[in-house]
Amino acid sequence: MIIGTAGHIDHGKTTLVKALTGVNTDRLPEEKRRGITLDLGYAYMPLDAGEPESPIMGFIDVPGHERLIHNMLAGATGIDFVLLVIAATDGPMPQTREHLGLLNLLGIKHGAVAITMSDLVTPERLVAAHDEVRDLLKDSFLGRYPIFPLSSVTGDGVSALRSHLLAIASRHQERLPEGRFRLAIDRCFSLSGAGTVVTGTAHSGKIGVGDTAMIVPSGQSGPIKARIRSLHVQDRVAASGQVGQRCALALVGDFERQDLKRGMWLVDPALALSITRFHAELSVPRDQVSLLHWQAVHLHLGTSDIPARVALLEGTSLAPGECALAEIVLEHPTFCVHGDHFVLRDASAQRTVAGGRVLDIFPPSRHKRAAARLELLNAMRDEDPSHVLEIQTARAPAGIDLHRFAINWNLTDHDAECLWHQANLRVIKTADEQIGFSVDAWEALALRLTGALASEHERAPEMSGVERERLRRMTLATLSRSAFDTLVADLLAKGVIAQTRSWLHLAGHIAQMSESDRDLFNALKVHLNASPYNPPRVRDVSGMSGLPEEVVRQLFRRIARAGELYLVAHDHYFSANAVAELAEKVRELSDANHGVRAASLRDVIGGGRKVAIQILEFFDRIGYTRRVRDEHQLRREGSLYQWELSNCSTQVLEASS
Repeated sequence: MIIGTAGHIDHGKTTLVKALTGVNTDRLPEEKRRGITLDLGYAYMPLDAGEPESPIMGFIDVPGHERLIHNMLAGATGIDFVLLVIAATDGPMPQTREHLGLLNLLGIKHGAVAITMSDLVTPERLVAAHDEVRDLLKDSFLGRYPIFPLSSVTGDGVSALRSHLLAIASRHQERLPEGRFRLAIDRCFSLSGAGTVVTGTAHSGKIGVGDTAMIVPSGQSGPIKARIRSLHVQDRVAASGQVGQRCALALVGDFERQDLKRGMWLVDPALALSITRFHAELSVPRDQVSLLHWQAVHLHLGTSDIPARVALLEGTSLAPGECALAEIVLEHPTFCVHGDHFVLRDASAQRTVAGGRVLDIFPPSRHKRAAARLELLNAMRDEDPSHVLEIQTARAPAGIDLHRFAINWNLTDHDAECLWHQANLRVIKTADEQIGFSVDAWEALALRLTGALASEHERAPEMSGVERERLRRMTLATLSRSAFDTLVADLLAKGVIAQTRSWLHLAGHIAQMSESDRDLFNALKVHLNASPYNPPRVRDVSGMSGLPEEVVRQLFRRIARAGELYLVAHDHYFSANAVAELAEKVRELSDANHGVRAASLRDVIGGGRKVAIQILEFFDRIGYTRRVRDEHQLRREGSLYQWELSNCSTQVLEASS
């Protein structure tokens, strides 16, 4: 269990921690000289001092000065229990109230109160101080927790508080290491024999010695990669650390000590991204003033302090005591996930203006205030992602990005797969994306595709069908190619649609070429077949047949749309059979030589080098091959453009013609 102190300056927080643990948490020379806490301090206490393997309770001591609220907030992030310290001599003071308000905004739920310096006041004053504290706490989460009058100097009452803390810690349920690992860095230093060390509180997940992690955001071009060299958990050497524990990690990687600083996060590699805006729910404390749209603020999230702007998504102002949805726009990147608490202070960092909780780290750039978007954000206030997933998939005909969904909710691969299965999603996976569809959305896409084919067959019965890319746009322009290919594969397997060369069509559709076109093409085809790998061009066919050149050109265009010709170069049509044979020859050459050159293809098919170049450039255009310097290489297996005549891009052919 991690305990954080809170309270006004000079009310004895550091002295109390020393009385409880024997550790002086003021480590800086200036702190020792001035007698005040300036930065975070740390101490640890075993639950059973006589047991070497006893669980350890950690303390984070925070400064109480009003100008050091940013340090206090960095320490308060991730604590399980707060020890609010109030001096009997003064009673509740400004920072007492401010710290209490901040703890409420951070979602802290458990704690206790210590009334210190009881040896310096009369019994009557101690009773009055107790009443003042009770009055302060009556409307806060601390109102139901005990108050301990004590003196850290004489020790009177300290043992009662210590016993209470030990009892609470012994019953404290260690949090399960759910989600991917995240740790908010609050200290960075170099240690002889260990190298660069970072410390912080683990917010989620688990990490072990030898694991790889990423540091975000960084001042470099991307995340900083680090390996865990060694690990201390709650001030003990350990093999692993997890959520809810104070961790000190010695890191190894291609970075310098000065590259790391408080405010960064050490995270699982799958979470290695930086956020510059997110959507959240906000609440303004009752004792503050209204928050205005586009107001400049300081965002305190994790251990970071970042200038930002608040874009309200509902109205133009947020009154004290009210809640609303908002977009937080940051001047510098940070990292967060759904559910993270944060605090907003004014531009001068003098006053707390609001607190909130992260809802969506991938907000849309448009329609942010639409009713459907606000409804979804309201659903995201729930901690259960399944309901949100149901809403999103129901509204996304092109599917949702499951990779982003899993990051936003910090789901492990196993938890994500279980959620997709529970929601009965159709999941499309590729190396670069993972898209999820509800059953209804997937069936609706199938109906849209078959409907598009039916309309096209009615409009152009002479055509064999529709080329893949054009059919994807006709079905749904925003549908990814990988999802469309899977949809087509499903419908082909079910026999709903069929494929003729490069064209997709309904199963019962047969191209209805006019008899006159068929008769004329049969008469001209003999000229193409005489030299299939270097057929005559349109003007040559015109000269051989005696037909006007434009008549031949228009006929060949219609035949190409029917799938029996391919326009390889300008006015140079090859038969479908010839193109298929050439594709196989290119494949054989590529397998033998790890690439194809124009000269090698020329030697195989005969003719000149120019036509070999045109054939290879044609295969480049349709995606069968790609040009790599002087060679043409087959696309990798599994690529969307891997050659089958069915995947040949008619769109390119028609555009060329």
